[in-house]
Amino acid sequence: MKLLMIDDDTGLCELLSEYLTAQGFQIECVHDGEQGLKQAFEHDYALILLDVMLPKLDGFEVLKQLRQKKLTPVIMLTAKGEDFDRIFGLELGADDYIPKPFNHRELLARVKAITRRIEHITSLANTSSNKLTVNNIVINLAAREAYVDEHPLSLTGTEYEVLALLVKHAGEVVSKEQISEEVLGRRLASFDRSIDMHVSNIRKKIAEFNNAERIKTMRGTGYVFIQGE
Repeated sequence: MKLLMIDDDTGLCELLSEYLTAQGFQIECVHDGEQGLKQAFEHDYALILLDVMLPKLDGFEVLKQLRQKKLTPVIMLTAKGEDFDRIFGLELGADDYIPKPFNHRELLARVKAITRRIEHITSLANTSSNKLTVNNIVINLAAREAYVDEHPLSLTGTEYEVLALLVKHAGEVVSKEQISEEVLGRRLASFDRSIDMHVSNIRKKIAEFNNAERIKTMRGTGYVFIQGE
């Protein structure tokens, strides 16, 4: 699979490029946001590793413009302890984040979790046409699409997986820990708000077409997709 890394730290890019290439990935590196956005638009990548602090265009602006046209999965590379960066990145549509400095193996685990999901979805599309329908929400498992009142939802890969999981377990409480492990491929860390932000994004996108509450927060536990009108 081909990955794009957008980071102005050339030393880190070289190290990660060598490491991920050894793991079977193809890596392209660019060192400013403007060129990174151009590359992301002109080519199809399985995943983008996107730094926040970039020359010309910062990572947030790159992600914002990218999401207007493409839903390529994105892992944000954020500064350690910068909660604002992580939350804002997720609000803009990042699939996951990892704070710098990070262990190469942890990054690899995050990358593999997303690329495995892509491979699973591709396999599903070739073998199944199953759909999940609850109330006015339809999840097309084969096409990896979601609809509300027949309107297509523009979801990132992670948002789609979260919604599909909740719809699959409609009427049941799904814990944040289960969502993190099944969708992000990792255990939920203390004070990690990534799942909350993905659910918030899903709610906003559903509300563009229908204001009825569909995902209820179970405080201290998780979420439940509401059955019935």
